[in-house]
Amino acid sequence: MKTVNEDHLDVEAFQRFERDGWDRAAHLYDAAWGAKTTQFVAPLLAAAAVAPGQRVLDLACGPGYVAAAAMACGAEAVGVDLSPAMVREARRRHPHIDFREGSAEQLEFPDASFDRVLLNFGVLHLADPEAAFAEARRVLRPGGRLAFTIWASPEESPGARIVNAAVEAHAEPGADLPAGPPAFRYTDRNLCRQALAGAGFAPGSIDFATVRVLWRVPSPGFLFEVELRAGVRTAALLARQSPERLAAIRRDIEAGVAAFANGDGYAIPVAAHVVVADAC
Repeated sequence: MKTVNEDHLDVEAFQRFERDGWDRAAHLYDAAWGAKTTQFVAPLLAAAAVAPGQRVLDLACGPGYVAAAAMACGAEAVGVDLSPAMVREARRRHPHIDFREGSAEQLEFPDASFDRVLLNFGVLHLADPEAAFAEARRVLRPGGRLAFTIWASPEESPGARIVNAAVEAHAEPGADLPAGPPAFRYTDRNLCRQALAGAGFAPGSIDFATVRVLWRVPSPGFLFEVELRAGVRTAALLARQSPERLAAIRRDIEAGVAAFANGDGYAIPVAAHVVVADAC
């Protein structure tokens, strides 16, 4: 039976879309996105107050960066990802860590199994984030903590603005793509707090901080190429554009990156929010 969330989105269809997309791109993730996303791992673990002896769940774990960092802190880590290829990549990189296939919206762990649940940029890839928040609360022990990172909106982050502006200016909508939750939904602090409180987290514990970094890339064309080949939502949209529209998107993205020339490369300013919430 198909499941539909409160936004009337087909959860199973979007999960398949994300799983299939990351199965295709898993082997490209580290070279494409690693230098960007790993800069937020330390702030995420610090906000979560990860400590030795804790049991930590790295949810939507990707190549396992967060699980490995938690283990380095002395915690016991388990990683879960919807994509079988991504789980294989995580196991290849970190064979000493327990990585499993699974859905964030329906975790196969008993209640109160973990001290911390962490997601590093996994929320925007979930078909039903609020169901995942409720599952995170279920598997957390009393006093446990959920912490996750989300990309800041284009208004706050030049890196996001470069791609968003080019796509909005030139792309035709991908009418055949499965609908997913808005990518920047939880940048709305009030909505984010409401969702977490509704999932059972203590309202007074919910904190929302912004971290800014520089993402160094080797060429103006790098950002376009990784969006085209090493992602899911934007890659699928770009794949549906005419050659003329795709060329215009490439041109605008390359011009946006070129504005951040720095030494022998380009340093793109990127912002993300680190959100924490404690289990009641």
